Amino acid sequence: MASSKKKAIGIDLGTTFSCVGIYLDGKVDIIANELGNRSTPSYVAFTESERFIGEGAKAQSSTNPMNTVYDIKRLIGRKYHDEIVQQDIRDWPFKVVDKQGCPNVEVMYKNTKELFRPEVISCMIISKMKDVADTYLGENIVDAVISVPAYFNDWQRQATKDAGKIAGLNVLKLINEPTAAALAYGIDKEIQDLGNVLIFDLGGGTFDVAILAIADLKFEVISVGGDTHLGGGDFDSKLVRHFLDIITKKYGVDLSSNPRALGRLRSKCENVKRTLSTSVRANIDIACLFEQTDFHASITRNRFEELCLPLFEKTIEHVRNTLDDAGLSREQISDVVLVGGSTRIP
Repeated sequence: MASSKKKAIGIDLGTTFSCVGIYLDGKVDIIANELGNRSTPSYVAFTESERFIGEGAKAQSSTNPMNTVYDIKRLIGRKYHDEIVQQDIRDWPFKVVDKQGCPNVEVMYKNTKELFRPEVISCMIISKMKDVADTYLGENIVDAVISVPAYFNDWQRQATKDAGKIAGLNVLKLINEPTAAALAYGIDKEIQDLGNVLIFDLGGGTFDVAILAIADLKFEVISVGGDTHLGGGDFDSKLVRHFLDIITKKYGVDLSSNPRALGRLRSKCENVKRTLSTSVRANIDIACLFEQTDFHASITRNRFEELCLPLFEKTIEHVRNTLDDAGLSREQISDVVLVGGSTRIP
C-alpha cells in the first residue's frame, strides 16, 4: 500500500474511451492528453513502422482496419470459444485467433505477424494513461486504482490487474465502475443523507446498474447488476447489420467478410448514432465503399430505436432485477445518476 505522501492515479479503462485522474488539493482533476482531450480512445493501431495509441490509432481504423484493435475490454479474461467472443469476432475487422484456448489478436507489425494477448493490448492503453499523468505531474507515478464493471468475474479482474502490472503500475485496488460513479457524484456535494441512489452506467461496451445507500457521508452498495457485454458498440453493430442488409439487397454484395469496407462502415455508423441523439434523421455517405461504388443512405431515429429496442429493454430488465435484489421499489429510489456516453441516446 502506498504511503500517504505518495500520489496515486485513477484510471477509467473503458471499452471505447479511457481517462486518467488524480485527487489533489481537495478536488479530482481529470488530466487532458497531449491533444487537450480529457478522454482517449481505447484504440491501438500497428503499422509497418510504429504503433499508435488513442486518437492516432482511431483515426486510421477505416484505412488500416485489420491492424487497428479496439473493444479489447470485451476479450480480457475470456476464453476463445466463449459464445460472446465468437459473436464479437464476426463484427470486428481485425483478426482474433485461438491460442491455447485464449483469444489473441493477430496483427501485422513492422512487416511481422504478431499475436497479442488482450491484457497486453490493455497494458498499452493503461501505459498511455500513465504517460499522460506522468507528463502532467512531472514525475513517475507508480500507484493506481483502476475501474472495472461491477459484473466482471474473477478472471476478468485478474487479467485487468495483470495489464496494470505489465504497464509498470502497482494496482492498489480495482473499484467497481458504479461505485466510482457514486463517489464522483457525491464527492463535491455537502451530503448527509441522500437515501437510495441508482447508478445507471451504460458505456461503450458494458452496462452496470447499482443501488447505493448514502447516509452520513458513507456509501453502502446494496445491490449490483448489469451485463459485461452491452453498450454503445452493440448499438453500432445493429446499425452496421442494418446497412449491410441494405447493401446486399441493393447491390447483391455481401461485405461482411471485407475488413476494409466493414471498418469504414462501422466508423460511419458510430457517427450516425451520435447524430441521432440530437437529430431525428441522419445520413450516411461513404465514397468508394466497395468496387468504386459510393454508398448513400439515411435512417430515422425511430428506425434506430426499433433496431435497438431489444438492447434498451435488456437494460430495464437489469434495473428491475437489481431493484428486486435490493428489496426496493422505484418509489424508494431518491435519485438516478446517468453515467456513460450511451445514456445520451434520447
